[in-house]
Amino acid sequence: MRSQSCSADCCMPKHLKKLSEEVLHQNPWWTYKHDTYEKPNGETGDYYYAVLPGNSIIIPVLSDGRLILTLQYRYITEKMSIEFPCGGRHDTEATALDTAKAELLEETGFTAHEFIHIGTFQALNGVVDDESHVFLAHIQEQGAPQPDDTEEIEILYRKPEEVDEMIRRNEIWDGQTMAAWAMAHHHFLHKEKMVDES
Repeated sequence: MRSQSCSADCCMPKHLKKLSEEVLHQNPWWTYKHDTYEKPNGETGDYYYAVLPGNSIIIPVLSDGRLILTLQYRYITEKMSIEFPCGGRHDTEATALDTAKAELLEETGFTAHEFIHIGTFQALNGVVDDESHVFLAHIQEQGAPQPDDTEEIEILYRKPEEVDEMIRRNEIWDGQTMAAWAMAHHHFLHKEKMVDES
């Protein structure tokens, strides 16, 4: 029996029509909004979501192939977390690359001679509008970390296969770190030539 494939029209999602938008709360880090919308059947509904300015995640690579991660305390979960350096784009004039360079220096003290933009993702696109940019950074030299007054950061050095094992053992449980590593992983598996998109 031949299976039926749906047409483009029947596979198209039914869109919600925005009717109104209001800001419920705003601070230097994010904006909380409330929209009203109309469903395809004419009914109306409410949608609450947060809007953030975007962030950059950096996968720093040393000349010997090891990766740099950070170990830091996370207030919300009250747990220590192993992560790739990451930070939000709080300067509206800054690009994703500008943010990546600043966060790498702030959290690790390292600078890089090359940044390679390997992709973007939305971590929680049902509740948060926040685009994450993932960069590979080929490390040049180390200075002094410059964490802000809420951060106490320890620097870790791990081989790619060790990062895989740490994820399997749930030692790395930060979602952005795991998503970034999933995007970058094939670069380390196959050692493909990387094209600089930054």
